[in-house]
Amino acid sequence: MSTCGFRVGTNLWRLRSALPRLLLGLGLLVGLQGPPCAAFYLPGLAPVNFCEADRETAACKSSIALFVNRLDSVESVLPYEYNTFDFCQDSEKKSPSENLGQVLFGEQITSSPYQFSFNKTETCVKVCVKSYDIANEDQMKKLAFLKKGIELSYQHHWIIDNMPVIWCRDMEDGQKYCTPGFPIGCFITEGGLSKDACVINSEFKKNNSFYLFNHVDITLTYHRESERNGGIARLVTARLDPKSYNRSDENHITCDGPPMEIPGEYTDKLNITYTYSVKFEEEAQDEFGWKLVHGDVFRPPRYGMLLSVFLGQGIQVLIMTFITLFLACLGFLSASKRGALMTCAIVLWVLLGTPAGYVSAKMYKTFKGVNWNTNFLLTALLCPGIVVIDLFTMNIILWVEGSSAAISFGTLISILAVWFGISVPLTFFGAYFGSKKKFGSPVHINQIPRHVPLQTFSTKTLFGIILGGILPFGCIFIQLFFILNSIWSHQIYFMFGFLFLVFIILLITCSEATVLLCYFHLCAEDYHWWWRAFFTSSFTAVYFFMYAIYYFFTKLQITGMASTVLYFGYTMIMVLIFFLFTGTIGFFSCFWFVTKIYSVVKVD
Repeated sequence: MSTCGFRVGTNLWRLRSALPRLLLGLGLLVGLQGPPCAAFYLPGLAPVNFCEADRETAACKSSIALFVNRLDSVESVLPYEYNTFDFCQDSEKKSPSENLGQVLFGEQITSSPYQFSFNKTETCVKVCVKSYDIANEDQMKKLAFLKKGIELSYQHHWIIDNMPVIWCRDMEDGQKYCTPGFPIGCFITEGGLSKDACVINSEFKKNNSFYLFNHVDITLTYHRESERNGGIARLVTARLDPKSYNRSDENHITCDGPPMEIPGEYTDKLNITYTYSVKFEEEAQDEFGWKLVHGDVFRPPRYGMLLSVFLGQGIQVLIMTFITLFLACLGFLSASKRGALMTCAIVLWVLLGTPAGYVSAKMYKTFKGVNWNTNFLLTALLCPGIVVIDLFTMNIILWVEGSSAAISFGTLISILAVWFGISVPLTFFGAYFGSKKKFGSPVHINQIPRHVPLQTFSTKTLFGIILGGILPFGCIFIQLFFILNSIWSHQIYFMFGFLFLVFIILLITCSEATVLLCYFHLCAEDYHWWWRAFFTSSFTAVYFFMYAIYYFFTKLQITGMASTVLYFGYTMIMVLIFFLFTGTIGFFSCFWFVTKIYSVVKVD
């Protein structure tokens, strides 16, 4: 089965075996760290383990039950319960627990007499025999209702391990068309027109005749866990092929011969024998999509030194911003305490040199870098140096203009002393320990890089980056307006509680947008995700700058070259800070995601 139509269905059910382990990875993210046996599952998503009858334990079972749902038709809006038709029925009639939604939509699931044993192949197993005698009025009513159901193309809906049993049939173009249901039978009209499924068998050709599908070939595909887990298995797909066989001898049942034909005008006694065959197939772990690039996904990026520096500085700014806004939210940095917010931010930035150096050095070592001294110096000097040069340039303009906002020479010296005397040593301290150990890669890296296929417009890097920054910016642009008003229009900003909430929403939005786009690109077999993960969320800073330009020309009445240069000079500092911490959020969210899917979902 290699057609596209069937592959889509197979991949969909394949996720069943991967989903619980991905949920385990989600649990690790929120702090539920522990051995695999301590994992939790969301309600309704706990997997069912199966094993052979001789290996059955409390952790796995061998019996597989088949449940039946209502029958419906595209030609009628009236669904019917399975037991309304005269099919083989389970004497116990056990039903899973029902909820209000199931009752309202008519989803009345019940047990069936079809029972299987895991990994046990069975052929032509008899389920029951239904007899119809023209002298028995009740039996003839049941037969007439069955024929009416066939004529209206009513379909079975069977369920195994909470999966719909699918039926796939060949189409004229060579594709396979798969549906979660299969017909009761098919009908040949008096004019010789084959309705619905009668086209699948050339033997269905007699006019004004009903052909009943009284046999099903069921194929259950499973994925075997490792032998160290007891060799347990989980079902992945359930599919069947309906067949029609006319059995003349109930004591010697075979699954071959002419179809089960019911003439439109029936005048004799009729016996219908229902049977099934079942087989099990172990699913080959074919690599597809993101799995194809598992040997290259952790290949170090180009310019890894610069990326690690950005990440170190981003962590420093992110922690600084979080603590500052949290303290402001609690009222420690209120608007009445003028300058307290800026003082707190600067002090925190100076003291957070250690995590900056640690993260930068560890990421640089992960990228297989060896010049960790250069990495430390760039982490301590690059981005802070850009800010200091920008401030010094702005200060010269303020000196020339004789503004009271100009910083004195002594204050500048003090700032430099704090930078080189406290922040740089702390950065070195963090870089020293960060360079000792790298982040581990869950998969082996191939020696020869894999060729990246030609990408469509929607999966190209630039398109994803531009798209990824829109949603995070949409979360903040209203608060951005009030912040710019407080800076340039001399208004007091006091909604720090709401600002802190918006900041948390920004973190979540950046993470989700980056992870989603990262997954799309990996599925397109593009493994160059390192820089793209950083730029996807950091592109929000570009929208920040564009909004600042819009604000300058529409909300302010600034004139003169000096004022314009000052506005954009200070704006660039804010944009740089925003660029660093949003990019860092997106990068580490994507880094966690990629690490988990390639370690939790095992790839050989």
